[in-house]
Amino acid sequence: MFAKLTAFGLLISLAYTSVQAQTPNILSAQEKKDGWKLLFDGRDLKGWHRYNAKDTPASWKVEQGVLHLDVSTTATGPSRDAGDLVTDAIVTGDFEFKAEFKIEKYTNSGFFFFVQEAPEYKKIFDTSIEVQVGDDKLYQKEVPHPHSSGDLFGLADVRLQEPKPLGSWNQLMVSLKKNKLTVILNGYTVQEHDLTSADWKQRMSTSKLKDKPVGKGKFSGRIGLQDWNTSVWFRDIKLRNG
Repeated sequence: MFAKLTAFGLLISLAYTSVQAQTPNILSAQEKKDGWKLLFDGRDLKGWHRYNAKDTPASWKVEQGVLHLDVSTTATGPSRDAGDLVTDAIVTGDFEFKAEFKIEKYTNSGFFFFVQEAPEYKKIFDTSIEVQVGDDKLYQKEVPHPHSSGDLFGLADVRLQEPKPLGSWNQLMVSLKKNKLTVILNGYTVQEHDLTSADWKQRMSTSKLKDKPVGKGKFSGRIGLQDWNTSVWFRDIKLRNG
């Protein structure tokens, strides 16, 4: 009997561990040990604010543990309260970032890194590198920079496209380690760049960021989420420094 109870207890423990591992917006014991921090807890927007302001846009809603950009408007009411979100915290030095996102047809959004807030930078994309998120089929064109998920907008296209079907959760990882910027989408490395290389400097020299801090080698700042007037969902947003 004791052996049966022990085996049953082990099964319950394993089941609980499995469920816990799949639950978004929490840190596992290993993640805590490794120094990961939650940037979104699934309950509210604590730790975030509107770009170049102190409030949070009403269009960003927390729904059942998911951060949803709701672009709907009412027939009689004013236009929705739009705006990009940025972290309160400023990220300096090497880091690892991971998050999950879900899109629908027409979605166009993105993650921003190295965001600077200042009156002279009216828009979030004036200051930072954007990792593109969007409906690949809709925005795919036979031109450079076709806006595929994982693109560094205006800088570098993904080496391969690995989106999941619309409505599925996609996994994104972005890291900066010893001047190497890496983007991993759904388990595939889609971008690798040495930020001190001639290739990177050439890319920057022909981009809209060439005269901005990031274009001059300042790789620190806030992390942002884009409001581009299309629906998008985020969860499990985490960061580790160093």
